[in-house]
Amino acid sequence: MAGCGKADPDRVEAARYDSVWLWAGVRPTDAVRKASTVYILDGEIRGRPARFAPLRIAMPKAPNPHLWLVVRTDTLDWPAGAHSDIVARLDRWAAAGNRVDGLQVDFDAATRGLDGYADFLSRLRSALPRRYKLSITGLMDWSANGDPAALKRLGGIVDEVVIQTYQGRTTIPGYEAYFRRMKGFPLPFKVGLVDNGRWHEPAGLADEPNFRGYVVFLLNDR
Repeated sequence: MAGCGKADPDRVEAARYDSVWLWAGVRPTDAVRKASTVYILDGEIRGRPARFAPLRIAMPKAPNPHLWLVVRTDTLDWPAGAHSDIVARLDRWAAAGNRVDGLQVDFDAATRGLDGYADFLSRLRSALPRRYKLSITGLMDWSANGDPAALKRLGGIVDEVVIQTYQGRTTIPGYEAYFRRMKGFPLPFKVGLVDNGRWHEPAGLADEPNFRGYVVFLLNDR
């Protein structure tokens, strides 16, 4: 009973972090209202043939935090007009008084497919006005098995990568081994955690020159 009521230092509590992901269907919490940066899922590009499916009815109106418009995709074969449509959505967010940092692409690019992914992202970067940054999500396996040349090329295209450490509601076991291979990772990166997951910061992570902090994926309470 002596331990009852004590905070668990290894449990991820979103309120302790300043950057969060807000997905469609997740209720905004105090963590969202306190966050300095919010990544908001706006829509998905999916299907055969691929099409853009908006997931948010209302436009965000949050003048204080930095906002990122997130597009989830299961294909790199985007429909004609997707780039211009996304830029128009970014512009509408900004015109509503929001501090829009840019676009994040949420795509599970295979480690062996990073060079092709870089081709796709290069075309997307060319379509984005320079006032908008480009962010991507990434897999922990990139740090262990990614081709250094492909990773370096990505670094010349995107402004950041957010490395995901979870699947569903659960932190991926053995994440420490991946982060032992992060030394010298050539891209500016953040680490994505899942709310209520388990996380103990690996030794040396905070000392990496390109480490930019954490983003917490919010969940509804069960």
